Amino acid sequence: MGLKNMSLILGFLGFVFLQGLLVCTAYNVHHYSFIVKNTYFERLCSNKTMLTVNDGFPGPTIHVNKGDRAYVNVHNEASYGVTIHWHGVKQPRNPWSDGPENITQCPIKPGKNFTYEIIFSDEEGTLWWHAHSDWTRATVHGAIVILPEANTTYPFPEPAAEQVLILGEWYKGDVKEIIDNATATGADPTVSDAYTINGQPGFPNNCSNDTSYKLTVEYGKTYLLRLVNAVMNEEMFFGIAKHNFTVVARDGAYIKPVTTSYIMITPGQTMDILLTANQSPSHYYIAATPFFDSDAPYDSTNTSAILQYTGNYTLPSSIPYPTLPNVTDQDAADNFTTRIRSLASAEHPINVPKNITTQIFIAVSVNQILCANASCGGPDGNRVAASLNNVSFVTPSIDILQAYYRSLTGVFGSDFPSQPPYIFNFTGDVGNNTLYTSQGTKARLINYGEAVEIVFQGTNVLNAENHPMHLHGFSFYLVGTGYGNFNATSSPSTYNLNDPPEVNTIGVPKNGWATIRFLANNPGVWFMHCHLERHASWGMDTVLIVKNGTTAETSILPPPANLPTCS
Repeated sequence: MGLKNMSLILGFLGFVFLQGLLVCTAYNVHHYSFIVKNTYFERLCSNKTMLTVNDGFPGPTIHVNKGDRAYVNVHNEASYGVTIHWHGVKQPRNPWSDGPENITQCPIKPGKNFTYEIIFSDEEGTLWWHAHSDWTRATVHGAIVILPEANTTYPFPEPAAEQVLILGEWYKGDVKEIIDNATATGADPTVSDAYTINGQPGFPNNCSNDTSYKLTVEYGKTYLLRLVNAVMNEEMFFGIAKHNFTVVARDGAYIKPVTTSYIMITPGQTMDILLTANQSPSHYYIAATPFFDSDAPYDSTNTSAILQYTGNYTLPSSIPYPTLPNVTDQDAADNFTTRIRSLASAEHPINVPKNITTQIFIAVSVNQILCANASCGGPDGNRVAASLNNVSFVTPSIDILQAYYRSLTGVFGSDFPSQPPYIFNFTGDVGNNTLYTSQGTKARLINYGEAVEIVFQGTNVLNAENHPMHLHGFSFYLVGTGYGNFNATSSPSTYNLNDPPEVNTIGVPKNGWATIRFLANNPGVWFMHCHLERHASWGMDTVLIVKNGTTAETSILPPPANLPTCS
């Protein structure tokens, strides 16, 4: 089970606000202590110290059952402020513990601590946690395993065992210095030096063969692999040599089983995979390679681990390596992602909003900000930027949740536009009139209980690319995707309203669109952003504020007493 929680208190009676109904449920309470500090590591024939939790890379795994509650006391022993986000956990009515820096809280100062209350509701499967301050998530992250609630089980045969696999990245340089330098100059940040599986680069990276992560299996048994993509800036292909496997869950929700030889997984996404050890006992490479459909710089390396059967056998002279799609193979990515459907069973039902009351259309772009005398390090001497509806998000110095809750003025505007400032040929010849973006700290207010539809429209501005969009506080239904410009008349006819995947992070196709739907039944301040970290740093973000309902049970919980201060 990995690192165990420090204590477990049984028999609590709690209330979880879910799908607009007050549900009485017994839950267990778990306690963890996270020590954020610098730790020494050796990788790629070099050494460095970097920020970790409890000296681990990746950090500890949180284990709960569906509907439980966890308290995580984060002690910051770093030299700068940090926050932690519980990615995919809806946190009903509790944005105070959601984590994004200066959105729902100010950072935990060096030498201070803060206890997060993590309220689980209907999530089941694999999620993850990560730092949400600048680029600290590169090294500060770990998995969240949410087992079925008591007296229930998986919607598939019980596996013999299960294992977390986290895809990450290794930077030889200091990650904070990399993003700080890029922010100061307006240039693209330096790419990583290697990808990792459970913290190890593996073959074919330098000084990595002997330290590859090894996953031991017994012939004939089936294992549940909990895969997390914690990579900063690239989607990834993943596969295991000579083995097919079956994907049974994504982003903490079950799906109709998809049997495949590879997957494509974007930063922020998680997948639960059933692997049957049915090949001749031997060693086989587990590998991940980038999927990257942009002209921007990217890490072109591969990472691997070893699937190692038990028993006596002669090792092959060359360990088989999986055949994964080419780095630019959009068709291969689509062939996998379009197969994902919600399980939508009686035990795991879905509720897709049909009568939409709030519609938002968001153009997603990479842009420039003009610099005087071409003095910046981006294209044409300008600053690289990114935007949603031509607004490049500026993070305030006081967190937006506190400003909203306490009615503080001058921190954010509530006028994030419901559509672009003007309509253009988004995926065609966009011209320079769309290149330069405005800047602002703008949020979109939504009434409690609204049925929301958001269309994300990718654009060809500056550099078209797949954008993994993530919304805090909600799972949503991905009801449609397509290439080219969204057509309000014809595109909705392609929607899947029967069994769309219920997820928290989706890829907006390069020069295409994606439509999501959700019920705004979770009051609070919720960050929405691209999970390519360089795009988030450039301003591809906004905030959705769901107003309180008419009762105490449909309103934001009071703030905790020890909330970090902003001064």
